Amino acid sequence: MQRSQLNDLFAFAAVARERSFTRAAAGLGISPSALSHAMRALEARLGVRLLARTTRSVAPTEAGQRLLQSLGPALAGIEDGLAALDAWRDQPLGALRITTFSYAAQRVLAPRLPAFLLAHPGIQVEVVVDNGLTDIVADGFDAGIRFGDTVEQDMIAVRVGPDLRTIVVGTPDYFARHPAPQTPDDLKDHACIGYRLRTSGGLLPWEFTHEGREIRIRTRGPLVVDDVEVALAAVRGGAVLGYQMEQDVADDIATGRLVQVLDAWCMPFAGCHLYHPSRRQTPPALRALIDALRYG
Repeated sequence: MQRSQLNDLFAFAAVARERSFTRAAAGLGISPSALSHAMRALEARLGVRLLARTTRSVAPTEAGQRLLQSLGPALAGIEDGLAALDAWRDQPLGALRITTFSYAAQRVLAPRLPAFLLAHPGIQVEVVVDNGLTDIVADGFDAGIRFGDTVEQDMIAVRVGPDLRTIVVGTPDYFARHPAPQTPDDLKDHACIGYRLRTSGGLLPWEFTHEGREIRIRTRGPLVVDDVEVALAAVRGGAVLGYQMEQDVADDIATGRLVQVLDAWCMPFAGCHLYHPSRRQTPPALRALIDALRYG
C-alpha cells in the first residue's frame, strides 16, 4: 500500500470519528478543504461512497462504517506502534483533547495546566468544558474528567482530586430570620436555591445520607440558576440557602460569613477522576498529563 493511501485511510477514520471535517482537519494539521478533497479522491478510487455529507454534519455511510470496523484494529495497532516510539524521545509530543465540567476545570485543570504546558512544550492541550456526560469515544476525546461515581466501568480511571462534600449553608442574617433546619425534611420551610441541570433541564435534588439512609429532597425557593457564581452571590447576600461544594465556601465558613447546617447529613463522595478508554498503550502525552494531575 502506498503511503498516500494509508494517510487517506487515517484521515477517513479521523473524519468518521469526529463527525466533522473541521475538527478532523485540525487534528491532522491540514485545511478542511484539503481533507474534503482527499476524501472525495479516496471515494473515487474505491468506487463507493464512504461519507454522507450535509451542510451541518458528516457521518460514515453503511459502507464507510463497515470499512471503519475492518480498519479499526489495524489503524489502532499502527497508532500504538508510533506512540511507543515516543518513549525514545526526550519529551512526549502530540495533541490532547480533554472534556470536563466547570468545577473540575476550575479546581483541577486551571491550577495545574500552566506548569504542565511549560514542562511539556511539545504537547498541545484542548479543553472543552461541558456539564453534560460526554461520550469521549464517540466525540473524539482522549480523556475526560468527571466525578468518580459517574465514570463508566469500562474506562480506566485515575483519581485527580480529593473526596468532596456538598453542604448546606446560609448567612447569619438568614438564620436570624429563619430557624436552622434540623433535618433535611425541614428544608421545605426554607427558601432554597434551585440548580437547573443543563443536561436534562430538571432541577438538581439535594442529596443527603444519615446512618446509611439516603434522602433526596426536592427544594423550593425564589431563584433557579445554572451558574455557580450567581448561586453563591444569592447565598452570600442572605436571600436563600445554598447547596454548595464545601471547597467553594470554606473561607466563608471560616470567617463566619456563612453558617453550615445539617453537617451530619452531608457525606463525602468520590472526587474528580480522569478517565480514558482502555488501550494496549496509553499515548505518552496522555500519560504525562495523568502523572501531572494524579492525586494522592
